[in-house]
Amino acid sequence: MVPISANCNFNSSLFNCKLLLRNAVNENDEINIKYQPLWRNQEELTYQKLHNCYSIHFIMAYGSGKEDSPHCDVPGFENTRMKLLRHVSFVDCPGHDILMATMLNGAAIMDGALLLIAANESCPQPQTSEHLAAVQIMLLQHIIILQNKIDLIQESAAMNQHEAIQKFIPGTIAEGAPVVPISAQLKYNIDVICEYIVKKPIPERNFTSPPNMIVIRSDVNKPGSEVDEIRGGVAGGSILRGVLRVNQNIEVRPGIVMKDESGNIKWTLIYSRIVSLYAEQNELQFAVLGGLIGVGTTMDPTLTRADRLVGQVLGEVGSLPDVLEQDL
Repeated sequence: MVPISANCNFNSSLFNCKLLLRNAVNENDEINIKYQPLWRNQEELTYQKLHNCYSIHFIMAYGSGKEDSPHCDVPGFENTRMKLLRHVSFVDCPGHDILMATMLNGAAIMDGALLLIAANESCPQPQTSEHLAAVQIMLLQHIIILQNKIDLIQESAAMNQHEAIQKFIPGTIAEGAPVVPISAQLKYNIDVICEYIVKKPIPERNFTSPPNMIVIRSDVNKPGSEVDEIRGGVAGGSILRGVLRVNQNIEVRPGIVMKDESGNIKWTLIYSRIVSLYAEQNELQFAVLGGLIGVGTTMDPTLTRADRLVGQVLGEVGSLPDVLEQDL
């Protein structure tokens, strides 16, 4: 499952992208999406996209470093410029039971989810049910089901599995979600996924409250770094509200958690300062909610190594919720 919501790794991969739309040739024409060419050969699929399905609009995804108005890559439209529609961040979250805590922590910051089902396997697989359980817990409403690897099976098998998916999702959080057959390897229907994502509404954002960010990964200097190359710890995650700025004083709660001699849990808040903000390879002076960012700090790198800050909350000094203890 890939929740929709910085290239790094914490048993998951994170990346940001831009969704761009090629300008319309004729504003009176309408988009006509067809799914029939999915199981045809590449030449027929390309012909259908250029002459039937996407003679007017063509949505494509690029890395966040791409310019906002590039020339179109579609053959025959090289002189047409595309326009930026939306920035989207993705986290590839594991769904197996042993990694469920990691997944739930990541899903806490997500606006929607892509549920990935392999077409060459029976449905549902155990991990598919676990994915849906996590989505149910986090109350994610915007779900798109992707039937991947259709290039490995016959059309009849793909249609049979499509029916199995439709029988599986009633009564779950994914009931009514669109099922899009794709081939990630051959890039079949990737543009259709982009269009579905673009049509999802953007949640209301709060930019005026003190910043609050959930940490879903934390990093440290690369092994073998020279002494003069060592930097403070880095926290990665998504801002839930407010705006983070370079040189802003921050705190992390609960911070350093340990037990005393009596076995009682104690914690010490971590105070630091932001020295850099990054969205993938793009350096920022300030970061707003709605995407994945990396926050460079003056923290001791040992506090952030091995994802030690995962699940903690970062924000403006004095603005974060109190730390509470609960016996389990």
